[in-house]
Amino acid sequence: MPALALPAATERDRERAALIVIAAGVCAALHVGKLPPAIPVLQSALGLTLVQAGFLLSLVQLAGMSVGVAFGVLADGLGLRRSLLLGLAVLALASAAGGTAVSAAQLMMLRAVEGFGFLLVVLPAPGLVRQLVPPQRLARAMGLWGAYMPVGTASALLLGPLLIEWLGWRAWWWGLAALSAAMVGVVLRTVPDRAAGPRPATLLPWSQRLRHTLAAPGPWLLALTFACYSGQWLAVVGFLPTVYRQAGVDPALTGVLTALAAAANIVGNVGSGRLLHGGWAAPRLLAIGFATMALGSALAFVDLGQPAALRYGAVLVFSMVGGVIPGTLFALVVRAAPGEHTLSSTVGWMQQWSAFGQFAGPPAVAWLASAMGGWQYTWAATGASALLGLWLVTRIARLLAARSAPTRPG
Repeated sequence: MPALALPAATERDRERAALIVIAAGVCAALHVGKLPPAIPVLQSALGLTLVQAGFLLSLVQLAGMSVGVAFGVLADGLGLRRSLLLGLAVLALASAAGGTAVSAAQLMMLRAVEGFGFLLVVLPAPGLVRQLVPPQRLARAMGLWGAYMPVGTASALLLGPLLIEWLGWRAWWWGLAALSAAMVGVVLRTVPDRAAGPRPATLLPWSQRLRHTLAAPGPWLLALTFACYSGQWLAVVGFLPTVYRQAGVDPALTGVLTALAAAANIVGNVGSGRLLHGGWAAPRLLAIGFATMALGSALAFVDLGQPAALRYGAVLVFSMVGGVIPGTLFALVVRAAPGEHTLSSTVGWMQQWSAFGQFAGPPAVAWLASAMGGWQYTWAATGASALLGLWLVTRIARLLAARSAPTRPG
């Protein structure tokens, strides 16, 4: 037996620990998704305007927008497990305090704090999964990780309306705080402190890793493409409860419809890995994703007399096919990063720009809806983002072609 092989029970324990890490990511995503079903209630309870609601949707991304790449560069020094535990604790405390808020300003401040907790959870999690799972099962595990956001968001959108109607929005905040606190205990018991061996002695100083990352075109292209996707996805799915509530749809049905729209994104995330493994080119998948999002948004929001079922179907397709974009971008990190020593910082840079997209997208769409007196021009904002994404895809295709081209002998 090879010297580095692990006993079967130990491997099972480590794979179980990897599932717990993924569950921690879902727990963090619940805090992102907990707000949309509460927006109509918060508008009445705290006097939120529509634009303030847009900023509440996006403030959770403030930390990622400001320090994502720094956290990626410093992840090894911070300790992956320690970062995960600290992030869960911050989410628990901020959500518990948010349940006591009496003004929009207080809730916005605590929403920003939740964003730091979210970042502390999701940045180290892929590294922990990579350390815990055997190489032959890594692709499947990373596919599961890629779906953490839509799973958490869909769960919050499905459960939120029911619990808010039954117990109120404050109990919804406190319940998720308790869940995050419980997850801290689960991670402490199941995830080993040292999931892998010692840090390599050849690891470059953080300043060099940061410089190499930001000087290369690959991380920039992936990050900006992620921003084009994330901003429009959160703007559309995040405001669905408000759109349907204004249209007179029953709150319980609104929660189900929005949760299904978010859950459809899981199909694209998981499916992207299978398609890439089957030989599909990454730029092709990205282009299909952006083109479908543009068409889906137009069909959903432009009133051409189409039935409501068709418009909702367009939202489902928008989310499902768009889901291939983040899965494909994560798969491209190894090929687009300037080197092995910049993988974490490249992921951090992608997270930073993804957060920027989610920070800017909802307020922009909310402003457009307020200025135009309705949601009928949402397609213009999402379509512009999709067009920029398609242009970036052409640049990614050129980069990949240059990387794969054989080197001519001198």
